[in-house]
Amino acid sequence: MRAIAIAVLWGLTLVPAPAFMAFAAAQAAEPGRTPLPAIAIEKPGQCVEPKDVMRRDHMKLLKHQRDKTLHQGIRTKPHSLNECISCHASQKTGSVTGAGGFCQSCHDYAAVKLDCWDCHQPKPGQKTAAGVKP
Repeated sequence: MRAIAIAVLWGLTLVPAPAFMAFAAAQAAEPGRTPLPAIAIEKPGQCVEPKDVMRRDHMKLLKHQRDKTLHQGIRTKPHSLNECISCHASQKTGSVTGAGGFCQSCHDYAAVKLDCWDCHQPKPGQKTAAGVKP
């Protein structure tokens, strides 16, 4: 078994780096691979943060906003869930969830459960079960 592992590792060192990189790139572009999420921006324009920040830190921003609202009573718009929904809700369905929904598509791709909607409504202007706007 050890001899096989050594042989495989030795064989990998013989593959030139550019050839291996081309192989890896071809595999990533191969049909049948997991497609990237299709994200439709319903209201184009400037987001409250740059795209890379939102992709990486949107949950931190939402949690920080939640804590300010719940614990300190401070309600501001820039990072509020309601503001996100109002910009990103589908014009067809009026929601950020469901097939092709802004939030749903990325969370399905990343295999992350969307639990915001346990308490909040995924459509702009609607009230939660507690009668409070998200």
